[in-house]
Amino acid sequence: MDNDRNAPATRGNLEDVQVELKHDIAELRAEIKAELKQEVGGLRAELKHDIAAVRQEAAGHRAEAKEDNALLRSEMQLMHDDLVERIRDSETKLLQAFYSFAESNQKRVSSVEEETAAIKSRLATVEERLTGVEKRLNMPPAA
Repeated sequence: MDNDRNAPATRGNLEDVQVELKHDIAELRAEIKAELKQEVGGLRAELKHDIAAVRQEAAGHRAEAKEDNALLRSEMQLMHDDLVERIRDSETKLLQAFYSFAESNQKRVSSVEEETAAIKSRLATVEERLTGVEKRLNMPPAA
């Protein structure tokens, strides 16, 4: 080809340019393909490494979660045991209060029964005396 840029292009010149372009395009494709293969290979290795790291981290989190779960269970069991103990203590205190009330109430009832018995005894004594007085006076007992 001439260096004259104003000269008309021939069909041969265009075919030569076309062949060169095809060759250049093929080379570019080969270069891009090689670079992409290399980058994809590197990315694949990085991805495998990252996946392995994520799996390892997830396994660590799983172990931590199991430990936390066990700790939580033991804390909940302690809280349950403490609650049961407090309920039992409350039951004991309530029962003691009821027993104290029942004892004092029983003393009152016994006292009332004793007083009733004493009153009945006195009434019986009064009736005997009245009967004795009626016998002396010969008065028939009132019905």
